[in-house]
Amino acid sequence: MMERLYYSITEVAEELNVNPSLLRFWEKEFPQLKPRKNAKGSRFYTTEDIKLIKEIQYLVREQHLTLEGARQRLKSSKDEISKKQEIVERLTNIRKELLSIRKALVASAKNNE
Repeated sequence: MMERLYYSITEVAEELNVNPSLLRFWEKEFPQLKPRKNAKGSRFYTTEDIKLIKEIQYLVREQHLTLEGARQRLKSSKDEISKKQEIVERLTNIRKELLSIRKALVASAKNNE
């Protein structure tokens, strides 16, 4: 698929080899999947939506998870990502603090010379 901002439900369905009705069903089952709709009600999917659909498709079709199981897996994946982001933020703050301490120690050592 060419890199665009939005894709129609037909384009996404053809790309993923599924029926548009399945995409509409998954919208109801997976609250994270919320394509934009125009005034007419036509759905438009972003690349992030398509990534999510591919992940749902993999979990349901390849991993043979139930819809509830797929929802749980997606939720836990999101939680893992949030935890990783929090850890990175903490480590960044610790690094800044250590650099500040190092700078103070170097300045103190120069003053004592």
